[in-house]
Amino acid sequence: MFNLSTLLSEFITLWVVIDPIGTLPVFIGATASLEPRLARMVAARAVLTAFLILLLFILFGQVILDALGLGLPSFQIAGGLVLFLFALTMIFGDGKPSHEVAQVEKPLSDQHVQARRVAVFPLAMPSIASPGAMLAVVMLTDNDRFSMAHQAMTASIMTVVLLITLLILLAAAPILKVLRETGAAVVSRVMGMILAAVAVDTVLKGFVAIGVIPSF
Repeated sequence: MFNLSTLLSEFITLWVVIDPIGTLPVFIGATASLEPRLARMVAARAVLTAFLILLLFILFGQVILDALGLGLPSFQIAGGLVLFLFALTMIFGDGKPSHEVAQVEKPLSDQHVQARRVAVFPLAMPSIASPGAMLAVVMLTDNDRFSMAHQAMTASIMTVVLLITLLILLAAAPILKVLRETGAAVVSRVMGMILAAVAVDTVLKGFVAIGVIPSF
């Protein structure tokens, strides 16, 4: 049986690493020169691409770990450290708005070509399906710790977060008018703090698993 605490914990983890609010300025910057119809297409294609990427990591991430002979505690500790560094970039760095929008190329003459390109990069990767999100879904669906039912639940939660991301992107213009760039940056930093706490907890659980520290 899945308890509310587990559902909420996984939802918060996936929400933070996918960071729908932080993706807003990236989406606005990438689609500024596109027609509204094409901008909506970009949102749908970016979320679908991110879903397929993260699903691929859910299905084959553990297989890759097993093929390399890596144990879960090692991956937990390494993944937690990477997530922590990722959280630090959200807290102290320029954040998504300035860092990823700067990667958007100048508008192409063919808007359809531009729409297809920005949907994959930088929107699907690395904004939505970020490195932190890829690591998170692998750790949350480890075959040695979680049943198929639990993994299906995690995939369902991920799908819900991505659907919310799609709705936020489709409502990007009015939302950004309310938050503005400063508001989006503040929200992104708060999420970075939450992610840092999740990352530290992941590292501690890895140390518990190998017996370095007692269970807590």
